[in-house]
Amino acid sequence: MGREPRPRGADNLWNREPLAVRSHVEPPVLGMRTQPFTCRPRHEYTRGVLPGRPATGYHAGAMLLATWNINSIRARIELLSDWLERRRPDVVCLQETKVVDELFPVGTLGQLGYHAAFVGEKSYNGVAILSREPLADIRVGFPLPTNHDQRLISGIIGGIRVYSAYFPNGRDPLSPHYEEKLAWIDGLGDLIVEERAPNGNSIALLGDFNVAPEPRDVYSPEEMEGHIHFTLGERAALKGLLDRGLVDAFRLRRTESGLYSWWDYRAAAFRRNLGLRIDHVWATPELAPRVTDAFIDIDERRKEHCSDHTPVVVELAD
Repeated sequence: MGREPRPRGADNLWNREPLAVRSHVEPPVLGMRTQPFTCRPRHEYTRGVLPGRPATGYHAGAMLLATWNINSIRARIELLSDWLERRRPDVVCLQETKVVDELFPVGTLGQLGYHAAFVGEKSYNGVAILSREPLADIRVGFPLPTNHDQRLISGIIGGIRVYSAYFPNGRDPLSPHYEEKLAWIDGLGDLIVEERAPNGNSIALLGDFNVAPEPRDVYSPEEMEGHIHFTLGERAALKGLLDRGLVDAFRLRRTESGLYSWWDYRAAAFRRNLGLRIDHVWATPELAPRVTDAFIDIDERRKEHCSDHTPVVVELAD
């Protein structure tokens, strides 16, 4: 099945109309609701914003950006809270939060000093951004008629537009979902170009991309060839996204093979290190000189009741 053309708004992919604000009692939450995109009239997007406590524990002269497919934030809130307290990252992009907005754990995160922007749905998908600084100009999704899942959110933090993205899985190369995945990646590329076009805004794109870009990013290129996450079509689509004006910030500091961010729960994959690097931190080129370190926090995958993904972290110098 070929890709369907992606409809475009008259002026911009994002709806920029003023946002109405609704408030709740304890814990304090600000929710924002936008008008629906014209190409998706049945949908409204709700996102929450939490005014966190004044941040403490900033990294001297550096900004830590992290991404983590948490695989249910409510099921793993204790693991997440412990990690936030120990690592003290400045920005964390979460995927597969798997929770409706009304049940997002804003109180716990606020006590840890984090603002939060989030959009979710019951049991599936869902993305969020946690930040020690307030987020500005929060945006949700983009108009792709073949996919209405909650997979993309962004906000401006420290002058950088930060995206938390959960790419479609694709399921099987022969499935219609595979073509949908390629179209989604292509649509995201258009969005990145449009965001950059007016004045060269700095962008950081973090998330579970569900694609391993290169042979060094999979435990066995021969075994994975032709399988989902490592097909030629997926890798070409991801390369096309990278060529829209992004760099793999993680690979600027870590070039070796055998660095993975996901291991299947089955077949003792973690113990045997049968992993894939499918969680990424990408950025626009002007941020590249600021990348001073990068690592995968593999210890989180060793814990009981953990996600099948583990955090990927990149450090930016101020």
